Amino acid sequence: MTTTRRSFLSAAATAVTAAGSWGSLASFPSAALAADPPPRSGKPFLKLSLAAYSFNKMMARRGTPEEISAAEMTLEKFIDFCAVQELGAAELTGYYFPRDVTPEYLLQIRQQCHRLGIDISGTAIGNDFCLPDGEPRNQQLQDCRDWIDYAAIMGAPVIRIFAGKVPKGDTEDAAIERCVAGINESLKYAATKGIFLALENHGGITATPDQMFKIIERVDDSPWFGVNFDSGNFRTDDPYRDLARIAPYAVNAQIKVMMKSPDGQAYAADIPKAVGILKQAGYRGYVTLEFEEQHPFEEIPKYLAQLRDVIG
Repeated sequence: MTTTRRSFLSAAATAVTAAGSWGSLASFPSAALAADPPPRSGKPFLKLSLAAYSFNKMMARRGTPEEISAAEMTLEKFIDFCAVQELGAAELTGYYFPRDVTPEYLLQIRQQCHRLGIDISGTAIGNDFCLPDGEPRNQQLQDCRDWIDYAAIMGAPVIRIFAGKVPKGDTEDAAIERCVAGINESLKYAATKGIFLALENHGGITATPDQMFKIIERVDDSPWFGVNFDSGNFRTDDPYRDLARIAPYAVNAQIKVMMKSPDGQAYAADIPKAVGILKQAGYRGYVTLEFEEQHPFEEIPKYLAQLRDVIG
């Protein structure tokens, strides 16, 4: 079934009714103008994964081989951990790969994952496409192309990308235009490699759904573009309402166990509600736990068990 704007608006109305009293469809103005969501077929189908970022403080970032091996957690150990947890997938976040990535290393990682029955659900880069023209921006675009190549070698279907933030002294409108140009340029290359680019709601110029749709509606029509639904990144007065707005565009999804209010106060996430929003949107794909709290070895298994119950 191809989702049209008309059917999306109908689904959005249903989502509002199902998820709670979140106001009328008048609160969805930007979605009506945005590019069509990716087509869905069949019932919702969610597959559980775990992000390497869950062990962020224990891993070396883009280190030398010596720095990586000295860290408490490595990608290889993380993959083994996922196998022990009987997971079928793992997100291998790009920050923890060696400073010098080689095809041989990527193939070694791919071999280990397949041998243990683990899909690589995706990877991620910390890009900033809001930078003005110049060498730093060119490097950001080159890094994205490189990671598209790396993802293709590993068999990772999607890369989480960021938009970035407004440079000092610049305007948000100008930053959005440069971000869109960066995404469109990267999409052309991603399409040749069969890699999805998923724009994450990650602060900056993607801190709210309205900001995200200003980007989405300008991105070239491409089957290789979508949204990364991060359940913990909207620090708004009603994050679940806002997650429901972007859920139909999701090609990748992350679940966090904590959220933050507009004033920065942390509170426990309603995990069943967040997963329910994905189901209501007909999402089919990986749902990745990204654990950012203390004691990951002890706590992650508990949240994986809860997610298994919720996902069904």
